[in-house]
Amino acid sequence: MPMTTVFTIIARFEAFTWAGLLIGMFLKYGTETTELGVWLFGRLHGFAFLLYFVTAIVAGLRLRWPWWATLLAALAAIPPLVTFPLEIWFRRRGLLARECNQ
Repeated sequence: MPMTTVFTIIARFEAFTWAGLLIGMFLKYGTETTELGVWLFGRLHGFAFLLYFVTAIVAGLRLRWPWWATLLAALAAIPPLVTFPLEIWFRRRGLLARECNQ
């Protein structure tokens, strides 16, 4: 599977799990109805965060991104829901347009 596709899938999965965790936290602390969302999405997001971080570094190396793009991609997992718009922005800038043969 091309690295651009892998990065896109993982970035979107990381954003999805962030959204699920935020909804879960609202249900747990806002409405005090259930802890299930935090239990499930907390685990999924922890996995997605680590997977995205590693994928961003590998993609930066394999796709020969500038240092700032690799750093920005790695840091994008920290604030909620940033990986998805970052992936779209990278695609528009051409950072996800090509594969480098290695």
